[in-house]
Amino acid sequence: MSKTGLSIAAVLAVALAACSSVPYAQRQQQRQAAYAAAAGAPVKSFHFFNMWSWEPLSDSELVVYTQPSRAWLLDLDGPCQNLEFTRAIGLTSSVGEVSTRFDRVLTGRGYIPCTIMQIRPIDVKRLRIEQEAQRKINAQPREPAAPASGS
Repeated sequence: MSKTGLSIAAVLAVALAACSSVPYAQRQQQRQAAYAAAAGAPVKSFHFFNMWSWEPLSDSELVVYTQPSRAWLLDLDGPCQNLEFTRAIGLTSSVGEVSTRFDRVLTGRGYIPCTIMQIRPIDVKRLRIEQEAQRKINAQPREPAAPASGS
């Protein structure tokens, strides 16, 4: 992509972020809190044959979906370079198993892999309920306008 194209993309991204009624940091904290509330007790490993989706929550926390209804919250060993910006990640595994303190998250060529320190299963149904609750708004009708006086 040319420098002009990158500049335009950056300006559009900033403009879209400015249009949001909720600051980015606040949205990030809400997402992290929702996932933390839906996370179960730590486990040592999980079966991994396919990655359906993934989502970075910070530079040291990531959610990996192995199926639409199965997700895992991964805590990493400190800031993981490029995690919040990469388009694709990889996970190391051994015989279809991802394990704490052994396996790593890969964020691209030239970046140091990040060790998985903790794995927690996500209750996806509970997470969806939590997310729906965050989307609710309190709508109130507008008060009628005062009649215009004709002078």
